[in-house]
Amino acid sequence: MPVLIARDLKKSFGDIVAVDGLSLTVSAGEIFGLVGPDGAGKSTSLRLLVGVLDADSGTAEIDGIPIDRRPEEARELLGYMPQQYSLYADLTVAENLRFFADMHFVPKAERRTRMQRLYEFSRLGPYADRRAGKLSGGMYKKLALSCNLMHTPKLLLLDEPTTGVDPLSRRELWEILYALAEEGVAIVVSTPYMDEAERCHRLGLISRGRFLIVDRPKTIVDGFEEEVFELEVEDEDAAQRALRGIAGVRRSYPVGGLLKVTLDPGLGAETIAGGLEAAGVRVLLLEKVRPNFEDIFLSRMESESATTGNATLQRGDSGNAGLEPGAPGGKP
Repeated sequence: MPVLIARDLKKSFGDIVAVDGLSLTVSAGEIFGLVGPDGAGKSTSLRLLVGVLDADSGTAEIDGIPIDRRPEEARELLGYMPQQYSLYADLTVAENLRFFADMHFVPKAERRTRMQRLYEFSRLGPYADRRAGKLSGGMYKKLALSCNLMHTPKLLLLDEPTTGVDPLSRRELWEILYALAEEGVAIVVSTPYMDEAERCHRLGLISRGRFLIVDRPKTIVDGFEEEVFELEVEDEDAAQRALRGIAGVRRSYPVGGLLKVTLDPGLGAETIAGGLEAAGVRVLLLEKVRPNFEDIFLSRMESESATTGNATLQRGDSGNAGLEPGAPGGKP
């Protein structure tokens, strides 16, 4: 039986639909990723799942306990870390952990063992006497996570836990999540970082409060049919203008000094090379690459926009729909 079951959750704020029919299940030992840009509905979805917000309609259960009808009982089974998590800055690491042990009525006989285990997870043991307000960003996030694990929850809900931390801390946080999953904890983690999508066991690409696709990362990538290329040219502006006039080019946008170009299925590099040559644009590099989740997300968003009649895709200044490509540091 899944630890978390959500069915057709909906939430609006006035005329703004924040969550639009969200359904998902998460099993013990599974890391499920809510992946999407700011404003996609990730935080509101987590607040509905934890019971901080009441849904307009739909249901959610934790280990068979309905959150709306038995909220206190359900919350004892989960840990929730919002984006802005406030610890007691004047308390030490150890004092914060003891406070959360008191709050969750952890038996005194078990506290020493649990605290030692959390120190091992987080590597915060040497800093037990340091005040929380003096911790680095990454250490603060690990302490917040440790506080949420003091009562050994069955479900862990994390809202962008790696945002604003350094690459090493990102890696260490994901190592902790993998270790918790191996012990049977069900985890839902939201992130705007596309590279973190591949770290999840399953994920949902979310936009405008609804899932564009839900599946395993490899299945999503393997099922993507568009052809993806990286292009280096002498004149990027001229290349962008020329690409807009080439039949079969779906989209192009700059990434790290190169242009990312996607084509209709079945088309090859000659489509790009021929069109640019005809426009007088000199090509320095053109190679086919494996699609990533940013490519897939942009494609799905464009399909969604066409279906709903909204033909304009809102993108950030870098042309990536507000998505974050990720920070240095790969999968542990």
